[in-house]
Amino acid sequence: MRATVGLVEAIGIRELRQHASRYLARVEAGEELGVTNKGRLVARLIPVQAAERSREALIESGVLIPARRPQNLLDVTAEPARGRKRTLSDVLNEMRDEQ
Repeated sequence: MRATVGLVEAIGIRELRQHASRYLARVEAGEELGVTNKGRLVARLIPVQAAERSREALIESGVLIPARRPQNLLDVTAEPARGRKRTLSDVLNEMRDEQ
C-alpha cells in the first residue's frame, strides 16, 4: 500500500518487505520514505547523509553534546558501589530467607 504522509511517500510494511531492494535504492539515491503499519506512520527511511547532517545540526545548535571519549559500551567494566555494606545478592538472600 502506498500513500503520501506530508511530503513523504509512505509504504506499508508488507510492500517494503516484498520490494526492499527497490525502496532502499530510492533512499540511497536521496529520497525519503515513510513506513506504515496498519495505516499509521511508524518509521522513516532517510539517506545516511541526511542523518549525519541532522546530527551535525543538533551539535551546532547545542541540543546534542557528543561524547568526549566515545567508547564501546561492551568494553566498559562495572565498578563496585562505594559506601554500601550489602550487595544485591545479600539483599536477595535475606528476602528469600524471610519467605
